[in-house]
Amino acid sequence: MENNDVLSEFDIKVDKVKRLEESGEKAYKAKFHKTHEIHDLEKYELGTKVSIAGRMIFKRTFGKLIFARLYAIGDNFEITPSEQTRYSVQISLSLNVVGADALAKFKEFCDVGDFVGVNGELVRTQTGELTVQVETFKLLSKALRALPEKFHGLVDVDARYRQRYLDIVSNEKSRNAVLIRFKVQQFLRDFYIKHGFLEVETPVLQNAVGGALAKPFRTHHNALDLDMNLRISPETWLKRTIACGFDKVFEIAKDFRNEGLCVDKLQEFTMLESYAAYWDFEDSIKFYTELFREVCYYVFGKYEFVSQGRTIVLPEVFPRMDYVGTLNEILGFNVLDITDVGEFKKLVLKKNLLEEYELKDQFTVGGIIDLLYKRKMRPNIVEPTILYNYPNVVPLVRYSDKDDRIIEMFQLVIDGQEMVKGYSELVNPIQQKRGFEEQAKAKQQGDAEAMDYDSEYVLAMEHGFPPISGIGFGIDVFIYHLLDLDNIRDTILFPITKPIDNTKSEDGKNEN
Repeated sequence: MENNDVLSEFDIKVDKVKRLEESGEKAYKAKFHKTHEIHDLEKYELGTKVSIAGRMIFKRTFGKLIFARLYAIGDNFEITPSEQTRYSVQISLSLNVVGADALAKFKEFCDVGDFVGVNGELVRTQTGELTVQVETFKLLSKALRALPEKFHGLVDVDARYRQRYLDIVSNEKSRNAVLIRFKVQQFLRDFYIKHGFLEVETPVLQNAVGGALAKPFRTHHNALDLDMNLRISPETWLKRTIACGFDKVFEIAKDFRNEGLCVDKLQEFTMLESYAAYWDFEDSIKFYTELFREVCYYVFGKYEFVSQGRTIVLPEVFPRMDYVGTLNEILGFNVLDITDVGEFKKLVLKKNLLEEYELKDQFTVGGIIDLLYKRKMRPNIVEPTILYNYPNVVPLVRYSDKDDRIIEMFQLVIDGQEMVKGYSELVNPIQQKRGFEEQAKAKQQGDAEAMDYDSEYVLAMEHGFPPISGIGFGIDVFIYHLLDLDNIRDTILFPITKPIDNTKSEDGKNEN
């Protein structure tokens, strides 16, 4: 009670549940038989008898007539994102059709937010609105709390991400982003399978940090008394899968990197990584180009999308940029000639390319090169561009046969954003040992993102790996850029949020 005499909205709805139960009707039904989905109703002729169900998101009473709307995403997952679809439909209840008792019951007990099932006939109103003229209905589940206000939805950012079940219902942009994300994920899976890849699973708990340069989340395995980490990448395990004899594999993998918060980075994210035996990075470039173009067409019905107000057209062949050549133009000297990190820092500072504080936590030549790329190269790339001809600073990539200071790696950059990374994989165990040793030195010097020396991976490679090429890209990042969203968390159904005080409910009453 509020002021001991006025019932809150929550209490009023609890009272309705109580009165329904006392009348012998369950307020929370076990099931309802649907014959049609809301998104399919346009396909049927007027006069068709239908049984549909959904959440009521609107209700208005006009004496002997009630109009409402039922909402449900349903099972429309065969519909491509570029096709128009509906998620709600109008229903009408009239005294002449349902009778006085049923009309009064709907008015009294069915509120916005409730789940309702109806049986009726498809009609069109005088304004042309497709409507289900209700003959019978059932209150299926009573909502005790109100939905967000119709025209504004959830405006508090934290509430939007914490209560996605409300945000998705009330915010069309949020709903479309999440729905497209999961449809694209299914499309990607089908695309790989169509091209002869096998979907596999690899360990999430690992005892060596590898596959990427990142700070991991640490944990402890009590039964084995073993310090472990949540994987930052499935890469080394997927290449061991290739060694098993599976020539083409992919994994849609949950990865974890203990990095800072920003609008385009997640600590728990979804990567798609794939590897093909007997391919090199040129094969991977062709494969990914086709993949990206087909996903874009699936979502938009054309080979183009909008990024930060600019229309990005995806050609059949992406233009290329020489990474080392472009970096040398910026530096004024050949970066391949520099092997000492101290000397490199002095040269970069002398040319005023970076500030001293930016170089403080850089322990390797590769780290400084990557920082220069992110500051001086990547932001200037707008049109889809394949970067290639990288310096040998990534420990898992095959050396070029022409110059072992170069590696066979590529990235696609669009509008200053990295969309994918791929390379010809290093399968030479002698060179791999040397790469891991250099990473171990960087870790000893304080580089928290350096890889561990993975002796088991080297052992597997010593038993023999075939030629391999792989690609990897974050699905969350991919959707974030493709849909031109404001925040990468908009692609996540339930992103990580800070916990709220659960000792009180939203109506202000102590839960204990």
